Amino acid sequence: MNRDSASRKKRLLNIIVKEYITTATPVASETVQRKYKLGVSPATVRNDMAELEKEGYIARPHTSAGCIPLDKAYRHYVENLSRNLALPTSEQEEIKSMFDEAAEELDRWLKMAAALMSRLVGSAALVTLPRAKRSRFKHMELVSLHDLMALMVLVLNEASIKQHLINFSKQITQDKLSSVANKLNSKYTGLTIAEIEALEIELTAEEKMVSDAVIGIMATEAETEFPEPYFDGLRLMLSQPEFTKQERMLRILELMEANDWLRAVMKRHAGDTAVKVVIGEESGDKSLKDLSLVFSSYGVPRRIGGTIGVIGPTRMDYGRAISTVGYMSEILSYLLGEVYTED
Repeated sequence: MNRDSASRKKRLLNIIVKEYITTATPVASETVQRKYKLGVSPATVRNDMAELEKEGYIARPHTSAGCIPLDKAYRHYVENLSRNLALPTSEQEEIKSMFDEAAEELDRWLKMAAALMSRLVGSAALVTLPRAKRSRFKHMELVSLHDLMALMVLVLNEASIKQHLINFSKQITQDKLSSVANKLNSKYTGLTIAEIEALEIELTAEEKMVSDAVIGIMATEAETEFPEPYFDGLRLMLSQPEFTKQERMLRILELMEANDWLRAVMKRHAGDTAVKVVIGEESGDKSLKDLSLVFSSYGVPRRIGGTIGVIGPTRMDYGRAISTVGYMSEILSYLLGEVYTED
């Protein structure tokens, strides 16, 4: 294949993807010929489309129908988007002013971010609460509930509060519980789980039970890499033509409710702070073949962070989604950096 032919096919593929993103209907060679000046005959356009079909970039729902892009075409399209994608300046300024006027409340910031992403991309958006890269012990209280039972209230850094019931083998008073809490607070404050486990201090049987409970909770917290996400805009996503059939709509709703797949996808593609795009079956799950996920981390590097993104049909406007998620990541990272102080 000569260079001119390869370049023309690349342009044709991008045209097909953009047309399908816009119209959600199969793209016919006549449409391409009429709307775009490729400088070749209709027969050449048909031949090029036939070659793209053989190469696995496009498919025809019916023999006489136009073509639709496959995951391979969307991946080619995404990889060839400009590396300097950005929202229009006017939209950036509008978003920034909205956050400037909002109260300094993390929950409000995150819900606003999800709502804005959903509106700007026209699909579902997700955001997770930020969490520390490494949990550190901040403070603990022990409250007597019964002669043999106490409630432990454990505060980790970033105000993460955990509650746990401890059953002792013998009666223990509130005064004794307060003494245990005071001792462990003096030894553990500011430490990670690894640093706590490395300490060599004498503990009574009661202190050892409480210490083991603290270590167990911190170990569980460390394993929870992706907290429960908050969703916005599911209605917008389900209004897309791909999901109008009841069967598909119900399947999407089930996926949103059981979001283990989301954690698995984000974990598999976790890494740097760049915006990541997972298209259709790239997720490794055939049940997600209709969906694409565009997401990014946000936060303060090596200290605290969360995940934001948009979910939509594979026929999503990837340029719009990437620029929106990228800018929202910048905004949330800046806001979190302004209020974050290491304990």
